[in-house]
Amino acid sequence: MSDNTHAPYYALFLEAGIINQIGTAFLEARLPKGLLVSHFGVVSHLIRVRDAATPLELANAFQVAKTTMTHTLSGLKKHGYIEFQPNPDDGRSKQVRLTDAGRQFHNRAIKKMAPVFEELAGRYSPEQVNALLPQLSNFRVVVDHMRDEIG
Repeated sequence: MSDNTHAPYYALFLEAGIINQIGTAFLEARLPKGLLVSHFGVVSHLIRVRDAATPLELANAFQVAKTTMTHTLSGLKKHGYIEFQPNPDDGRSKQVRLTDAGRQFHNRAIKKMAPVFEELAGRYSPEQVNALLPQLSNFRVVVDHMRDEIG
């Protein structure tokens, strides 16, 4: 493949990265002091994918070192958004569980994004956004599997 053939794939990753950076800035500006998008991301993951994940499972999901995830989890625990419980499948490890306060934090953060969402709604109809989502979701699934296959 020539470099020109790779151009659309590079452009797609570039656009996704820029959108992520802008979205991160919007969200962090609306989070309580001392909390970062990484904290929100873990809470969202526990809500969306699987509550009661182990710290190692979370580190793998976010592609960070276990020590980095431990630091993120300690911040969430400090705010009362998660709790640790024994892992019933492995007595040597623990599971991370979301608390009601963690769910409320997630809901409040999304509500604080309302002005951003409203501005977007004035530019893009729900139908336009909904038309994009299946392809973006499929692309995410494909590249997620690729990271395990080709690193």
